[in-house]
Amino acid sequence: MLARAGDFRALMKRRRTVRDFSDKPVPRQIIEEAVMTAATAPSGANQQPWTFVCISDAATKSKIRVAAEEEEREFYKGGKTPDEWLDALSILGTDEHKPFLEVAPWLIVIFGQRYAVAPDGSHVKHYYVPESVGIAMGFLIASLHNAGLATLTHTPSPMGFLNEICRRPANEKPYVLLVAGYPAEACRVPVISKKKLEQVSVFIERC
Repeated sequence: MLARAGDFRALMKRRRTVRDFSDKPVPRQIIEEAVMTAATAPSGANQQPWTFVCISDAATKSKIRVAAEEEEREFYKGGKTPDEWLDALSILGTDEHKPFLEVAPWLIVIFGQRYAVAPDGSHVKHYYVPESVGIAMGFLIASLHNAGLATLTHTPSPMGFLNEICRRPANEKPYVLLVAGYPAEACRVPVISKKKLEQVSVFIERC
């Protein structure tokens, strides 16, 4: 058990977020397996309040890039974003340009279902939707990394345009636009570190 835990930690430690993707195709079956892994995640009352919209269509990806970059221009240059936030992002070298939204072979938009619609049209409340969707996203990223793919969690704000482009109903809210594919050959990532065990955990053990 300890060896398996260590092996998985070593695998996940190699995971890095990238922003330069190759256009090398990724078979749909790999994305399907990753999505079904994500769908095994625990959820409030087992309501499984998520929808994964998987996009490889070039025209749709282009529409998403245009809409996302419009929101990002407002974020970076509209004067409404606090300087502290922009300073925190500066080390990553991000800006309003998002070519990876067209280059990467797959975009996966993760929607949370705020409520379900019963056959009679009534609304069925879902519980712990953000928590449930967040856990499922973690499963999805880990599964894609395990398959040998790179990912990027992209969160343009606001993201309402994704409902229109992906043709999703009003009860669904987009949480993350996940970019998936192979990293480009010349891909570069910033030098970062992760916190140590004692910085992220507290153990309360029986004496």
